[in-house]
Amino acid sequence: MTRFLIEREIPGASELTEQQLAEISCKSNATVASLGVPYRWITSYVAGDKVYCIHEAEDEETIREHARRGGFPADVVSVVAAEFGPHTAR
Repeated sequence: MTRFLIEREIPGASELTEQQLAEISCKSNATVASLGVPYRWITSYVAGDKVYCIHEAEDEETIREHARRGGFPADVVSVVAAEFGPHTAR
């Protein structure tokens, strides 16, 4: 599967409560289950009025279908070309 970075513009995202984030998580999980194809939600980050998500799927259309079914914006969907961090330093 391909890893994607999804940028979602959600006004007031940083004001969402833990309960609201839990409800969004439940909806996302149910949507993933309804797709009937390989799909994996890795994690999400809230920053200001945006939510950044890392998901894995076969293609961008599947990412966008998840967004449509779940009622989530998917303003920018980008293929993750590489990952690195402190553990990759030599």
